[in-house]
Amino acid sequence: MGVCLLGSESSGNRRAWIVHSLLVGAAVAAAAAAHLGLLRRLLRRGGSRSRVVGIIPARFASSRFHGKPLVHILGKPMIQRTWERAKMASSLDHVVVATDDERIVECCKGFGADVIMTSEACQNGTERCNEALGKLGKDYDVVVNIQGDEPLIEPEIINGIVKALQAAPDAVFSTAVAPLKPEDGTDPNRVKCIVDKQGYAIYFSRGLIPYNKSGKANQHFPYLLHLGIQSYDAKFLNLYTKLPPTPLQLEEDLEQLKVLENGYKMRVIKVDHDAHGVDTPEDVEKIEALMREWNIS
Repeated sequence: MGVCLLGSESSGNRRAWIVHSLLVGAAVAAAAAAHLGLLRRLLRRGGSRSRVVGIIPARFASSRFHGKPLVHILGKPMIQRTWERAKMASSLDHVVVATDDERIVECCKGFGADVIMTSEACQNGTERCNEALGKLGKDYDVVVNIQGDEPLIEPEIINGIVKALQAAPDAVFSTAVAPLKPEDGTDPNRVKCIVDKQGYAIYFSRGLIPYNKSGKANQHFPYLLHLGIQSYDAKFLNLYTKLPPTPLQLEEDLEQLKVLENGYKMRVIKVDHDAHGVDTPEDVEKIEALMREWNIS
């Protein structure tokens, strides 16, 4: 009888312990869910992603256009043109240039920009942004990577990707796309993007995507061009630089693919904007012609 009684007590204790554990677990889960809900509400209001810095990576030793940031466009260095446009974005609390070359440092100081010297070991603009962020001495929630070779970047696009990231707590990255011109379909310097119905990136490629079985571009399909500008959650930016390169990133030579390959979400906004980047010396004349047409001095 004693053995039976002891077994009953042990069984009862086990049941009580299980019930207690389930209740505690449910309480913890409810608290976590409540915290997550609060966090999401704050993020939607921009409360936890409210401090924003724009960083313009500028490398002198570009493989396609050596010394590109310092090339003059209607009398001003291109890096100055880009900086002046970025300063017009109301979402940015601060704008800084990040470079690995003293010639760019001196140029930026000459027109009044804040500039940070970064390592030559940075593999891409994202890594350079992360290093510059660590040297700023201030805490920011969002970092906007502004391409230094976009002297006609629209401030509204900068504002748009910042707001998109602030409103998407499940995303760590945001960027912009525009309609792709038919003549750019086979240009590997024009990066293409496909987006899901919720506005998140599916893939980026230097080739035409999607690619149909006929092997020809569909003149009626709304292909999308990646504009290059992107913003990151500041904490994710630090994590990104620690992630090893991924196969798709290496094959396409597109750093944003490392984000997608690691399972993170990227918010994409669509804008009606032509890309006016400077990839080659020939592009400078095109930019100057547009500036004259638009009366930009």
